[in-house]
Amino acid sequence: MAEALTNQFGPEIPLRLARTLVEVDPHFPSEAFLQDALCGYETLPLLPRAKHLASALFRHLPADYGRAIEMLLRSLGPKLTKTEGHGMAPFFYLPHTLFVAEYGLEHFEPSMLAQYELTQRFTAEFSIRPFLERHPEKTLARLRLWAKDPSPHVRRLVSEGTRPRLPWAPRLQRLRQDPRPAIELLEMLKDDPESYVRRSVANHLNDLGKEHPEWLLRIAREWSRNAPPLRRDLLRHALRSLLKQKNPAALEILGYAPLQSIEVARAALAPETLRIGESTTLTFEVTNHSPHPQNLRADFRVHFLRADGKTSPKVFRVPLETLAPGERVLCRRKISLAHKTTRRHYPGTHRVEIQLNGEVFEAGCFDLLP
Repeated sequence: MAEALTNQFGPEIPLRLARTLVEVDPHFPSEAFLQDALCGYETLPLLPRAKHLASALFRHLPADYGRAIEMLLRSLGPKLTKTEGHGMAPFFYLPHTLFVAEYGLEHFEPSMLAQYELTQRFTAEFSIRPFLERHPEKTLARLRLWAKDPSPHVRRLVSEGTRPRLPWAPRLQRLRQDPRPAIELLEMLKDDPESYVRRSVANHLNDLGKEHPEWLLRIAREWSRNAPPLRRDLLRHALRSLLKQKNPAALEILGYAPLQSIEVARAALAPETLRIGESTTLTFEVTNHSPHPQNLRADFRVHFLRADGKTSPKVFRVPLETLAPGERVLCRRKISLAHKTTRRHYPGTHRVEIQLNGEVFEAGCFDLLP
């Protein structure tokens, strides 16, 4: 988890948590809670900090789970009024959801109510997963109801909470082995009016395709029949990993046929020698010499060097869609060699390729200096 996220979840979080609980119950032992919550707090990363606070809540809230949840729910602030642009603010409720996940598994109804409320202020995608493992049928039945809920946050939980490879969360073994119950839920959400929900559906399907590509391709074929534009956008996002792998079935579903008389020329990288932290620019020309327009899926792939001397390819999109007969387009894309939280760079020769509808063209190499 990025250090910046941890820094934004500092000691002010337990202080605020204690204050909200005192506001709904003046008898809440805030001083004892804070002494417990702040002990060793700043040595922990983000997720362990939230788990630490959930444990402290368990020790200082009423021992009766129903009373504890009722108190937590009364302490909640207003629901989110939009789906984006909240930054780290909703993470305040991460300890609340982890409290439910850790201590509420044998209290199904109050825990479902808590997650219904919490997901409209943050998300319950982490806390719903233990319930899918412990109470699969009851939880899936509840998610089927929530798929029709007026709140986009609740509908998104239905897709995001059942994702096979949700970041920061354990895998759902039952749904990994048999994804049909989750696919039934996605079917209900595929034409959701909120892009926030559809994007979650696409991410769920992309996860599915990493373990069961045949399932994803079958769903994509079915959903692509007479698909409205928004659903086609969803499928394009859902198939992105298979497209990067040049999967011919995925390319075909989205209308990318084998190339006909397409020329890639004048590929160049400038500069060809640079240092870590700098950037180089890839340029190339694409010409359609055929008498027909052609839909193009264009990417370029950089074979980044790893610390062990091996390479790890990463694929980047190029905004090139349709070429008319005889049309020539100049493409230019910047490649940054600055260190990122998700990728470090190492000196050596890096190979670059251009990819059009799954067909690969060599673009050249650049040398990265220390």
